[in-house]
Amino acid sequence: MNKKFIVIFFLLSALAFNQLSAQFSLNVNIGTQHVWGPTGYDYAENYYFPEIGAYYNVADQQYTYQENNRWVTTRSLPYRYQNYDLYNGYKVVINHPRPYLHDNEYRSRYAQYRDVHNQPIIRDSRDNKYFENKDHPMHNQWKGNNHDNRNNGHDNNGKGYDKGGNGNDGHSNSEHDN
Repeated sequence: MNKKFIVIFFLLSALAFNQLSAQFSLNVNIGTQHVWGPTGYDYAENYYFPEIGAYYNVADQQYTYQENNRWVTTRSLPYRYQNYDLYNGYKVVINHPRPYLHDNEYRSRYAQYRDVHNQPIIRDSRDNKYFENKDHPMHNQWKGNNHDNRNNGHDNNGKGYDKGGNGNDGHSNSEHDN
C-alpha cells in the first residue's frame, strides 16, 4: 500500500508540475529574429513593412506580399523591392497568424511609419539578450554561447531581394501590434 501511495504521489506531483510549468512558460524567440529587426521584443511572430506593404513570418522565414492581386509567400522579396533596405525600413511586430488577411487594417493603422527610418535594430543593440542571435556582431560574448560561430547560410546584406536566388536569411522583425 505504501508503494502504491508513493507512486501515485509522484505521478500526481509530476502532472501538477507539468501543468504549472505550462502556465508560466514564456514565448521567446530572440535568437531567431533577424538582426535587422527592431529591438524591444522578446517574441515576434510576424513583421509588417509599411513602406512596401509586405509581411514576414519569423518562424517560417518567409515573406508574404501581393502579386497580381493575390497573396504570395516566398523566401525572398520580389525584384521590385531589390533596393529596399531591411536595416533602415520600419518594421511592425504583429503577433497574430496570417496578418495579411487583415491587410487593410494594418495599412491604415501603420501608414504613418512609411517613411520612418530611425528605429533601433537588433544588430546595433548592446543589450546582451540580443547576443544570442548568431548573426549579432557580439554573439561571441553571449553567455549561453556554445562557440558555434558558423554562418548558417545567411547573407545579411540588408537587402530584401536576394540576387543569388537562395533566399535572404528571411528574418524580419517589426515593432508592435496594439
